[in-house]
Amino acid sequence: MLATLIPLFDGNMSVCAYSVFARKENHFLNPNLEGGARYDGAGTVHELEVVSSMGVSTLSGGKEVFVPINQFSIFSEISLQCTVPANKVVLLMDNTIKPEEQFIKRVKELKSQGYKLAMRKLPIIQFEPYREILNKCDYILLNHSKIDIQKAKIYFTAVYPNIKLCAVNVDTQDEYDELTKDGGYDLYEGSFFRMPVKESETEVNPLKVNYIELLNVVNDADFDLTDAADVIGKDPALVISLLEIVNRMALNSEITSIRHAAAMMGQKELKRWINTAVTKELCADKPSEITRLVMIRAKFAENLAELYEMAMQGPELFIMGLFSAIDIMLDKTMEEALDMVVVPKLVRQALLENSGDYYKILNFIKRYEDADWIEVSRLMVLDNIDMDKVYEAYLNALRWYRDLIPVT
Repeated sequence: MLATLIPLFDGNMSVCAYSVFARKENHFLNPNLEGGARYDGAGTVHELEVVSSMGVSTLSGGKEVFVPINQFSIFSEISLQCTVPANKVVLLMDNTIKPEEQFIKRVKELKSQGYKLAMRKLPIIQFEPYREILNKCDYILLNHSKIDIQKAKIYFTAVYPNIKLCAVNVDTQDEYDELTKDGGYDLYEGSFFRMPVKESETEVNPLKVNYIELLNVVNDADFDLTDAADVIGKDPALVISLLEIVNRMALNSEITSIRHAAAMMGQKELKRWINTAVTKELCADKPSEITRLVMIRAKFAENLAELYEMAMQGPELFIMGLFSAIDIMLDKTMEEALDMVVVPKLVRQALLENSGDYYKILNFIKRYEDADWIEVSRLMVLDNIDMDKVYEAYLNALRWYRDLIPVT
């Protein structure tokens, strides 16, 4: 099994839902499976296996989860496959589900069971023939480059007033900004939120300069605990977070200073905590999905280390994942951002040059995030990596993130 999550944003860059895409088999080893589609099999919705095993809290922070279904799986016993509340699941249909009596009847049944419904890959010419199905839909996913949203908004408001319009394939920040300015769409899906910074436009926020200083202290080859403690002391939020952690560790000991707290944690744990805590702070003025993205990347990369025979490099791979969007965090190009922080040579090579041993893992993770199962399968075959171990590494990263940043 393979699975990944793709976010859907609103006009304020807040994540409102996630689409979960799963793959049961290694496509590269089973090329006769349905054209590399993101689902396979007839009677089982593999995405629902993921949702049920992990729960919507772990997967999406309690937000709705879009689950693809096809012309076969729509007739499966969905209620038996899914153990989470039906109103948290959006069954994502496509044009393989025809506006025919058997499908219309099934769509009505699923709606009556409490599931939300969405339609994708539906050309404009099919809007009218699909009227009975669209009347039951809560969302429709539209390719923004092929539709006049103002005309579409008028049409859907008049004919389907309860349906939400989702723009897909939003690949750049400029596209997102233009679409949100024009209005019309309720949700947006695409890679725009994590596109590399091509040109620096701002000075680094003074508070972020302090965080960069702290990162450089702890990522030095043999940093001094007192130096790290002194930099932590400049930021009240970090001080509070550090004391909360240490007080849980030292049940019967009185913490007398920040230096004392740092010493209690020790060099290894302090370094790990600072890298994750500071990354959260650097992302504070960015879409929340950036924090989630880099945190899960970091843990996923660390978990994959053993599979790539790099177990000893796990901590550095964790750093690579954390810093994989540092250009976005600092509003600098990747080269300028990496010139500001201390990172291992192989991490810099992976992030800046897209080369080296570490880049193999970073590239794999990015393909995995995009649900590019054909390429993911090919890479697993090339490196003799077990698919189930990859899946467990990803789920472990999701659980770690859930526990690191509890849902509030």
